[in-house]
Amino acid sequence: MRVLSIVHDPGETGGGGIFELAVPERGHRLDRWVAADGDAPPGRPDEWDAIMVFGGAMHPDQDAEHPWLSGEAEFVQAALQERVPLLGVCLGAQLITRAAGGEVGPAASAEVGWFDVALEPEGRRDPVVGVLPERFPAFQWHYYTFRLADGAVQLASSAAARQAFRLGDRVWGIQFHAEVDRTMVDHWMEAGADELPKPVAELRAETGRNLPEWNQRGRALCDAFLDQAARMAGERG
Repeated sequence: MRVLSIVHDPGETGGGGIFELAVPERGHRLDRWVAADGDAPPGRPDEWDAIMVFGGAMHPDQDAEHPWLSGEAEFVQAALQERVPLLGVCLGAQLITRAAGGEVGPAASAEVGWFDVALEPEGRRDPVVGVLPERFPAFQWHYYTFRLADGAVQLASSAAARQAFRLGDRVWGIQFHAEVDRTMVDHWMEAGADELPKPVAELRAETGRNLPEWNQRGRALCDAFLDQAARMAGERG
């Protein structure tokens, strides 16, 4: 199976973390497109069996500041039309929502750090998000949120924002960062120290307690998505 990872920073700390590692570990081919470089997409969406769209420091409606965003949104829209399995994380989930005609915009309150997320009844039945427990602490770093696009089903929420959705039978978006590893979290906390809602030492301690289990849950979610994509690729022959 061939999988495309769309990232918004050329460094490893802005990539797909443990989700990108999972692809070759499962014997699949991983291709990477750094959309923020401004390069054209490396192919048509239907050249891949699955596409994962990750986060970034920019917001999904900042086309004036980041002109490449409109091209990426068009690529995601084409992937939706061609029914390629998609998984969006944070900015990625917001871009999927934008491409599907939903609304994105500033959240009533930001979430930076560890926040509790709860699955909706539909989330508990979902083949991807349903691998997570009914309630769990999730690592977050976002200022924007989304309204569900037509046809989307909410799968999880926190006190501040929608946290997961499914669109149709092969598209998922998660607001929380299930892909992060320790290197990514440490870099984000250093680079975004002014954005932290609590002392960095306290947040590092929370991360030390939560991250090992969080990585297990993130890998389970990624595996579930790749399982679904592989099944769909098999159905296409």
